[in-house]
Amino acid sequence: MFNEVKNDIKVIFERDPAASNLLEVLLTYSGLHAIIFHRLAYPLYKFGLRTIPRLISQVSRFLTGIEIHPGAKIGSGLFIDHGMGVVIGETTEIGDNVTVYQGVTLGGTGKETGKRHPTLGDNVMVSAGAKILGSIEIGNNVKVGAGAVVLKSVPDNCTVVGIPGKVVVRDGQKIQQGKDRIDLEHGDLPDPVQEMLESVNRRIRRLEEQNNNKGRSGRGDDKSL
Repeated sequence: MFNEVKNDIKVIFERDPAASNLLEVLLTYSGLHAIIFHRLAYPLYKFGLRTIPRLISQVSRFLTGIEIHPGAKIGSGLFIDHGMGVVIGETTEIGDNVTVYQGVTLGGTGKETGKRHPTLGDNVMVSAGAKILGSIEIGNNVKVGAGAVVLKSVPDNCTVVGIPGKVVVRDGQKIQQGKDRIDLEHGDLPDPVQEMLESVNRRIRRLEEQNNNKGRSGRGDDKSL
């Protein structure tokens, strides 16, 4: 467990430019606190206890604003940035080197029993406010855009955005029309709603131009008469 916590601290310095020193990270990073509480509760839960690990998770939730069920399986190097409002369900499985931002839900749909929460692969990034729901699999190296609602499994090396979540980039190639490649930085994920609105605006402008041309043509015919 101590090795896992050590790695959890290491990834904070790798992924957060605001992290300046070890003491600051240990005292002020609520995401790290929530993970430490979970790493205490998880083995107790797997041992067969229920009340004590649930109590630990509730204390963690009260102190950090992050709710991680003690039954969730979390790999090495999870980074919860800011973290307020993050919810991770009981049968969730998270791979290594995953980044989760505030307001993320890894939850169920309310209709399933058994394995009812998502499984995330390695090197996954889940942006602020995203919801991944149900017993689905999110592949390795997947990026989930802010506010996305993902209800279906996603293969490796994809970017998912929108409601419901749709794959817009796969293996570095943009699926929708436009540029062949995009920068996959967290702030530069594609926005299909904006692209749709821009397409509608372009069509409206073309129709207005056609209308104006017809109007000018009609006035010219009247003068000739």
